[in-house]
Amino acid sequence: MGHSHAPHPPLPPDRGAQTREAHKVTLIGALIDFVVGVAKMVTGFMVGSAALVADGIHSFSDIVTDVFVIAATHFGRQEPDSNHPYGHGRIETLATLWLGSVLIFVAGGIAWASLSRLIGGDPIPAPGLWAIGIAVVALLAKEWIYRYTLRVAKRINSRLLEANAWHSRSDALSTVVVLIGLVAAQFGVGWMDAVAATVVGVMVGQVGGRLLWESSQELIDTALPAGDRDRMQQIAERVPGVNGVHDLRTRTLGSHALLDLHIVVPPRVTVSEAHEIGNEVSRRLREAFPNLADVTFHIDPEDDSGETEHSLRPGMPLRGDVEGMLDDIWGDIRVWNARVALDLHYLDNQVDVSIYVDELPTGQSLDEAADDLRQAARGLAWIGRLRVWKGPGKG
Repeated sequence: MGHSHAPHPPLPPDRGAQTREAHKVTLIGALIDFVVGVAKMVTGFMVGSAALVADGIHSFSDIVTDVFVIAATHFGRQEPDSNHPYGHGRIETLATLWLGSVLIFVAGGIAWASLSRLIGGDPIPAPGLWAIGIAVVALLAKEWIYRYTLRVAKRINSRLLEANAWHSRSDALSTVVVLIGLVAAQFGVGWMDAVAATVVGVMVGQVGGRLLWESSQELIDTALPAGDRDRMQQIAERVPGVNGVHDLRTRTLGSHALLDLHIVVPPRVTVSEAHEIGNEVSRRLREAFPNLADVTFHIDPEDDSGETEHSLRPGMPLRGDVEGMLDDIWGDIRVWNARVALDLHYLDNQVDVSIYVDELPTGQSLDEAADDLRQAARGLAWIGRLRVWKGPGKG
């Protein structure tokens, strides 16, 4: 007869390989940003196009953020240590916040300078076809690096790298607007150049605002989307031996997710079986959600969702105190002194007691032995079900 085995959980991601891949794509992007930025600014100054100069400044801001992304991915993807037991993912979050702030600052400068020029009515000459050609080449280069960076970001699951990809996309989109302004100026509609530069500033500011919002949500431990949480609950509840799941909580840490949940199991299974049920829940969740970096489960013998936290309630007596109190009242009862094992189950705010014996006292049945114990324990309100078993016991 064959045996089925649970699938092996996915191997943890190779952080070193992910970091190297992130550095490679970012360095390529920085080189393109430098070449494109120089071309835009030189051409913009030569033909007097504020939009092209503004777009060049945007490209150079990309170089600064590229350097920061390299540093953040290097330190943010290091393994956990004693001072950072959950890892260094928040470094990527802080870097994304900084990136969004830079974008908003750049956007404000571009918009202010462009509006001043538009209101001042400064004459704008026709840029020439070669300036338009520079804009077209820059557009194609930035669109390519956007797609390349986003593909790598999805593969290594890096929100920071994804943010940097959208930074490149914002540069590509701004170049589209600049291109429209240049073409309009070529045909004598010079004011369109200043309008185009202003639109570029607004677009860059929107991207920066979105990055700030998303990063701030992570810093305040916002949960994963409801759809992901519902799916996690369903996966956990389908594991054999799970009677229910509650208090499922999630949060993100850089490119990783953390999960806490309470798992309700049958009340009288052994500790090791309950723990293995929890381990299986963790395996299946990690298989379905590879970005789960940490799964913490709490085993419950009964569903206590919505009730006061156990640590805030009066405690029940532990084994040493239980045995001491039972010795005081059952010290003269033969079946208690003949016990070979004692099981305690803490359920419904009481302690269920199971006593195991090799042999019963002569002339006494299991029920009679249990009745003797119940009669003597009537003064102990915390005692729940009381049973006597004949056999090897469990301890």
